[in-house]
Amino acid sequence: MRPTYRPTYRPTYRSLFRTPEFTPLFLASSAQVAAQTMSGLALGTLVYEATDSPLLSALSMFGPSLAQVLGATTLLSAADRLPPRATMTGTALAFAAGTALLALPAPLWTVFALVLTLGLVASLGGGVRWGLLNEILPKDAYIVGRSVFSMANGITQITGYATGGVLIALLSPRGTLLTAAALYATAAAVARCALTPRPPRTTGRPSVRATWHTNRSLLSPGPRRHLYLALWIPNGLIVGCESLYVSYAPEHAGLLFACAALGMLAGDVTVARFAGPGLRPRLGVPLLLLLAAPYLLFALQPRPALAAALAALASVGFGASLLQQERLMAVTPPELAGHALGLHSSGMLTMQGVGAAMAGSVAQLSSPATAMAATATASIAVTLTLARGLRPVRPPSPAPAAPTPTERRTG
Repeated sequence: MRPTYRPTYRPTYRSLFRTPEFTPLFLASSAQVAAQTMSGLALGTLVYEATDSPLLSALSMFGPSLAQVLGATTLLSAADRLPPRATMTGTALAFAAGTALLALPAPLWTVFALVLTLGLVASLGGGVRWGLLNEILPKDAYIVGRSVFSMANGITQITGYATGGVLIALLSPRGTLLTAAALYATAAAVARCALTPRPPRTTGRPSVRATWHTNRSLLSPGPRRHLYLALWIPNGLIVGCESLYVSYAPEHAGLLFACAALGMLAGDVTVARFAGPGLRPRLGVPLLLLLAAPYLLFALQPRPALAAALAALASVGFGASLLQQERLMAVTPPELAGHALGLHSSGMLTMQGVGAAMAGSVAQLSSPATAMAATATASIAVTLTLARGLRPVRPPSPAPAAPTPTERRTG
């Protein structure tokens, strides 16, 4: 009897936008990314003008990420235990209010306290958003759907940094922060009015104990731990390089950020649309190496145009994150998807804050160019250390005995 083959379903970008709730989730997320890029550039510029410190400028832009580790150890169990629509609306409103407060004149310590508070709120938002995306889309459509968000983030960051640079020149950094606050409020309105109410994905009350228990389970020895380390550390170190754009080329920082976002867009498109299932498992490590290698050339202090090209080339390597997230979902129970993706998001953003602090400290003692090259070297070393655990899993060797008919059908 001839075997029957079923055609493989290949989701398209058009089919995603016909999926109920995908479009409003996409629009709300894009508005938040635009607000985040504009406010980060404005705040980094404001702090650098006030302090002339690469370290403080980097921390003002990426410091909220440091609070993610606190959120990941206390709040993350809420990602699957709270209604998604209400939680997304509330976190966007919190960012709108906090960003508006950052526009007011205040002592530097007050600015950083507020920045860290917003980072704590963000640790919950990522898990809720990506858990809802995993719930909305079919299982085999997740990587394409996630790539749409990543590509949109790249385009939005390009637009956001370019617009932010113009607004800083026309309105001042404080005026740009108020504009970003309005975008956060828009994201809250879209989430509240366009998403439908959904129950939590799992039962029980959020608690620190539940968060710790699930974190231990997700980070137990095995493939998930390796995936989390690969998602967090190389990425975070390279964002440390990006956090020095303002101090490396103050008048061209918007260009560097925009070109880096363009490279990330190219990497996501390549991975999601052109890399087949057989090729994807082999691309992870090469992309992580590409993520860091171009920054080694910053030791030569390239001019802004060449620096922008190097930033774009390096950011193609961020496509590795899509591959690792796909593998993470494959080895995670569905009822823990929100928590698992929130842990990925919180850990990644925490390491981005650590990377910004490390790179800023080295730049404070040497120069931004030297710090970028040193941080890229550390990222390459981490990737090579993790490479063995990220290799594609080979199927087991066949048994010496001849297989039975049942084994041939199910093996």
